[in-house]
Amino acid sequence: VCVPQARMFHCSADCCERPGASMQQVHQCVERCHTPLAQAQGVVTGELERFQDRLARCTMHCNDKAKDSFDSGSKEPVVRAQLERCVSACVDEHLNLLPGMTRKLRDTLDSIGK
Repeated sequence: VCVPQARMFHCSADCCERPGASMQQVHQCVERCHTPLAQAQGVVTGELERFQDRLARCTMHCNDKAKDSFDSGSKEPVVRAQLERCVSACVDEHLNLLPGMTRKLRDTLDSIGK
């Protein structure tokens, strides 16, 4: 689970053990060690943000439909049931996206640092 972090720490420790390296060289080496982990964190964060945005847009669409239905005279229990069905469909649709998203993340993360 912590393989990227372990690699980063081992790499950083190796930087510090280089004989005759200046502080600047050690710092640059350590920065290079941190780059793959920072890239991986950025990839995961970006993918999760896109997923959350998509889910939020879907539920906003449900809210808009419910408001339109209520404004056109539908009773609250009917609107509430429509909203619940719509939001449930959003959740189901997005749950179905998770395996593909996980596969994409795994492939991308595997390619970082190689």
